[in-house]
Amino acid sequence: MIQLLFALLAAEAALALSLLFRTPARRLALLAVDRAKRGRGPVMAKTVAGTMLIVLASSGYSIGKIRRRSGELGQLTPTDQVLASRHLLEASLMGYSLFLGLVIDRLHHYIRELRTMKKNMEAITKQSRTLEEAKLGGAEEVQGYQKEIASLKEQVQVLKSQSQAKTEELKTAEANTVALQKQSEGLLLEYERLIAENEELRNQLQSIDRRVSHSDGKKNS
Repeated sequence: MIQLLFALLAAEAALALSLLFRTPARRLALLAVDRAKRGRGPVMAKTVAGTMLIVLASSGYSIGKIRRRSGELGQLTPTDQVLASRHLLEASLMGYSLFLGLVIDRLHHYIRELRTMKKNMEAITKQSRTLEEAKLGGAEEVQGYQKEIASLKEQVQVLKSQSQAKTEELKTAEANTVALQKQSEGLLLEYERLIAENEELRNQLQSIDRRVSHSDGKKNS
């Protein structure tokens, strides 16, 4: 029993030391503890720990019983001394083994939590970098859009100025057209007046010709 407890204590001490320092053995130790905590491992560990507690309590009771018996006799016999020392050694080894088992369990738990926290921090760092890159890319895109908007505004101003120039040209052409229409109307009126005068002159000439022909007829007769 004592040899078994010494072996268990040595194994637990080696496992605890491998978990304390960052060495290649830590990964193996973590894998071993992970496998031990899977399936029926926790039930077996609790069963062993409960059995050791019962044995520890029994050893403590035996030590108390021996001391009570020695109090009645006045001193411990050599046999009682050997038994008390053996029970005390067993109780100490079992107490240390239980304590180291608890230390190993907590070390494993805290190492896993630290790794999880590191992974979360790395993920958060990657997300923050991605967000910063997205912000930078968005800022560059916004600057590109602003440049495009500025160029479009300039084009709109140029088109507006061209439209205003075309509008002025159209107004000038309309004014010239109106003036030409008025001028053509005046020329048409003048043309009609000239035609009327021409008709009147023709009539006058015809009447004069008639008079002349009439006078010539009278002379001939």
